[in-house]
Amino acid sequence: MFDILIIVISLVLFSVLAFRRVSAIILGPLISVFLIVFARLPMFDTMIGPYMTAAGGYVQKFFLVFFVGALFGAIYEETKAAEAIAVALVKVTKGKFAAPVVMIITGLLTYGGVSGFVVFFAMYPIALQLFKSTNVSRRLIPAAISAGAWTWSMSGPGSPAIQNVIPMRYLGTGSLAALIPATAAALGQLIMIFIWLEFRTKNLQKRGFEFHDETLKPIDETVHESSELPNPILSAIPAILILLCFNILKMPVEGAVMIGIITATVFLWNKIRSVDNYIAIINKGAANSATAILNTAIVVGFAGVVRVTDGFGNIIAGLKNLKMSPMWFVAITAAIAAGAAGSASGGLGIAYEALKQTYIDMGVNLEYVHRISVIAAGTLDTLPHQGAQITLLAICGLTHKEGYFDIAITQIIIPFIALGLLCIPLASMGL
Repeated sequence: MFDILIIVISLVLFSVLAFRRVSAIILGPLISVFLIVFARLPMFDTMIGPYMTAAGGYVQKFFLVFFVGALFGAIYEETKAAEAIAVALVKVTKGKFAAPVVMIITGLLTYGGVSGFVVFFAMYPIALQLFKSTNVSRRLIPAAISAGAWTWSMSGPGSPAIQNVIPMRYLGTGSLAALIPATAAALGQLIMIFIWLEFRTKNLQKRGFEFHDETLKPIDETVHESSELPNPILSAIPAILILLCFNILKMPVEGAVMIGIITATVFLWNKIRSVDNYIAIINKGAANSATAILNTAIVVGFAGVVRVTDGFGNIIAGLKNLKMSPMWFVAITAAIAAGAAGSASGGLGIAYEALKQTYIDMGVNLEYVHRISVIAAGTLDTLPHQGAQITLLAICGLTHKEGYFDIAITQIIIPFIALGLLCIPLASMGL
């Protein structure tokens, strides 16, 4: 029991220190050492072995995906192409459904290949102005943006998101794996999140929470003029090409995103203006990619230590002894791994490396393993210690107390509901 308890304590400690905004680069090794000591593992052998093997293996497998994604995102951010698409879509809604619209626009950008971290910066000023014009509380902005980036658009069929690419590499499945359950779960999540955000909008307004809330930290409310933005149709074409190359032409995601980078460079050159500016943009993207993958890999190293503890073995053995449905076993183990890693992508890598053969031995079709595990990994990865959520809350000028409740509902509870009521039942029917 103590072996399991120490894993739980490690995760709680990770969350507490993350709340205090301690860097993931510090937390990964620090909490790993804490776990190693209390799990009675050999210190240096574990850090040099399982810790670095997990962290280094993640970088080896996925650096190029992060790299091209960050380059594409930097071009979209610096040319304001993402903002142009968002503004054009907001005009269609005529100011209605502010929070759900932000969620949908963010999801469309993510489905088009723009990385989650870039979407944060691109969508925040748009969300701010839309919320201001409709007098919606800023407390909903983090949930609206992150739900768009990391639910249906992350786990949906054909998504170029890293979370959909990882099972393709580990399991040999396609981007459209388990198409019917995947589509149903994606639509289910989108609809449930839409309803929840609109319900919460009205609920907060009834309780007197408005956009200008004196209890919240003051923020900069500036936004770009429409004349500064590129043409939204030209801005959308590179993202559409990524989806076509990835899903129709079956190009590797790195190649599909490179097509998007080249197209965006040509179509948006009038906003780039010079070779020097372009070099500055791609330098920024390259630096962003290194930061993003390092933050993730360092925490994946911690998950690698978790995996070799007796407590993790006992958890997996206990789940097997419950004789649950094999598909639920996939879902729960993927969710636990993502929670331990504080990352859906990191958790998926850990789960597949530790349990791929177990999934096969249990007789689960690998297409269903792909889809169920991706949706499940997008649940407990959203525990408070997740670095991306901490970053987003900081961008929005909010604390966990002010913004995390709706993040938890939209990105933990609702995806679990979609799994239990849509994805797993349809997969069980063989659809």
